[in-house]
Amino acid sequence: MEAMKVTFIGLGVMGYPMAGHLSKAGFDTTVYNRTIEKAKAWADTFKGQYRSTPAQAATSADVVAICVGNDDDVRAVVYGEEGVLASMKRNSVLIDHTTTSAELAEELANACANKGVHFIDAPVSGGQAGAENGLLTIMCGGEPDIFDGVSPVLNAYGRQFTLMGDHGQGQRCKMVNQICIAGVLKGLSEALLLAQKAGLDTAQVVDVLKHGAAGSWQMENRAVTMSQQKFDFGFAIDWMRKDLGICKDEAKKYGLQLPLIETVDREYSQLQAQGHGRSDTSVLIKAYE
Repeated sequence: MEAMKVTFIGLGVMGYPMAGHLSKAGFDTTVYNRTIEKAKAWADTFKGQYRSTPAQAATSADVVAICVGNDDDVRAVVYGEEGVLASMKRNSVLIDHTTTSAELAEELANACANKGVHFIDAPVSGGQAGAENGLLTIMCGGEPDIFDGVSPVLNAYGRQFTLMGDHGQGQRCKMVNQICIAGVLKGLSEALLLAQKAGLDTAQVVDVLKHGAAGSWQMENRAVTMSQQKFDFGFAIDWMRKDLGICKDEAKKYGLQLPLIETVDREYSQLQAQGHGRSDTSVLIKAYE
């Protein structure tokens, strides 16, 4: 692993610890971040290197991983004279951990192929805590042999990483994940309101139900904080609305109606208007109070 050079692009709440795990695992790690001060701080903390452009950071890298905000953010660090594709060497691998459209994954696969570079779309689930603890679930799309080759990199911060199919299938699996989360949070919000009105103790309810069929990650990690009106952490609804928009666009291709997602997205929009855009997705409970 020490011989493998890895570049990480994007040091947000997810990328910063993910890149840190790479360095701790023994990879020769270089980072880039739009805010250079954060890249310098990362390099000081993890004894790695930083560069001032994506292209500079990707020079001589065996693997380049990206974790930024949306489709346009990915394009901004991939294309152009300062993008990673301008300097990536032949047979290196580009991994995109950003949650994006499946179309972008397919576009990037083609762009990489034209440069003699391999591509894996690899969105993650597990939130900031999962990134910090190296326990992310990673859903991948790409070629089996390329996936196998980058598995040591994914293992640095992933508890589970699975090849779901060809390019784009990792992103489609992430869409399914986000739909499930939205549904669970809607049900949990309504259930907690009933529990509170009935005089039940939320912590006790969670302790009982988490062992049964209603148990979920959201219940174990968010139910108590929801009842305490604590939402200043976790995955912001601004980002969840972006993801749900991707889900709705994908569903339209198959003539599918997603009424639950339409409802939750509308409720998140109302919460954004009330100033909750940066609150955790569990703030959904406020839509029903």
